[in-house]
Amino acid sequence: MPPSSTPTLRQRRLGAELRKLRERAGLTATAAATRLGVNQGRISMIETGRSPLSAERVRSLARAYDCTDAALADALAAMTQRQTHGWWDSYRDHLPVGLIDLAELEYHAAALRVALVIHIPAMLQTVDHARALFQEAVPPLRPYEIEHRVSHRIKRQEIMHRDTPPSYTAVIHECALHMGYGGSATVRAQLKHVLDMSELENVTVRIIPFGKGCFPGTGQSVDYLLGPVPQLDTVQLDTHHGCEFLDAEAQLEKYRLVLDRMEANSLKPVESRDLIHRIAQTV
Repeated sequence: MPPSSTPTLRQRRLGAELRKLRERAGLTATAAATRLGVNQGRISMIETGRSPLSAERVRSLARAYDCTDAALADALAAMTQRQTHGWWDSYRDHLPVGLIDLAELEYHAAALRVALVIHIPAMLQTVDHARALFQEAVPPLRPYEIEHRVSHRIKRQEIMHRDTPPSYTAVIHECALHMGYGGSATVRAQLKHVLDMSELENVTVRIIPFGKGCFPGTGQSVDYLLGPVPQLDTVQLDTHHGCEFLDAEAQLEKYRLVLDRMEANSLKPVESRDLIHRIAQTV
């Protein structure tokens, strides 16, 4: 297979994890190339995600790097299994690359944890709510750009309804439930949709009520995508300049703790549904 000039985030992550294994083994790229019987350029291509790999090739690299973590080796090998085209590929000419990478990561995630303060999570948004948000983008989006983003966001939600959906836990501050995006009718429909989604077996919605005081994570939304093993987890942060992805071990540990603390400050699922229902009746 020819090398990729524009590897996806998932391909780059596989290369980065193989580089970590090499470095933990104390091997330079030159030494690794010698051990594997390839040139150093090939190692560079692999570690930047530009060289397609088979599952067996990944396993041989793990063995060469003295990796004894069988679960990690299996998970890395599984990352080579990619469809010829994911549904997200049809949006590559229309949306920022970060949104394409996010959709691919969500599709392959074993589970998702999210936390937001002033927004409803994307996976729980209605079409009208999403459209209202995109209409306020800075700089302004053209009508067709808004519709591309809306359709992409709703398409992402399909993972919630597949035969074996990932578990999904959303921690939402009560503030987000009172935001009037799109007007009263849109707000009522959005809150009802959150209630309906919270009844799904794989979905847990927890609300942090007003009055809880200080807790971590108040300044930004957090999407935590769990991989098949903890080393392959990914954090996605929304910023004004686009999606930011984090996967360093210390970063993952930090955001796991942030989400744990936010969940500890939230109401239980049943109490959360009661609160959403009460707010919906007042809109």
